[in-house]
Amino acid sequence: MTKTKRTHKETLVKGLKQMGGSLICMFTGPSLIYISQTKLTAPIDTIMLVIAIAICCLAVYLGFRGIHTIMDSMFKKG
Repeated sequence: MTKTKRTHKETLVKGLKQMGGSLICMFTGPSLIYISQTKLTAPIDTIMLVIAIAICCLAVYLGFRGIHTIMDSMFKKG
């Protein structure tokens, strides 16, 4: 009797949560960049721009990490 490969559900859910966090960051980061670029007069706007760029970088990282985790849940042996 051969054992069939199955998706590890806990790891899949973890990957989907990471992709959800990435989706939230994908909308939050560019929105904050737009808001900080519209006026850019106070020093707080520059700080907000730096934070927004960091959120955009986090979105890319979470996206790659989420895809990697989802692929591990489907194709990893063991």
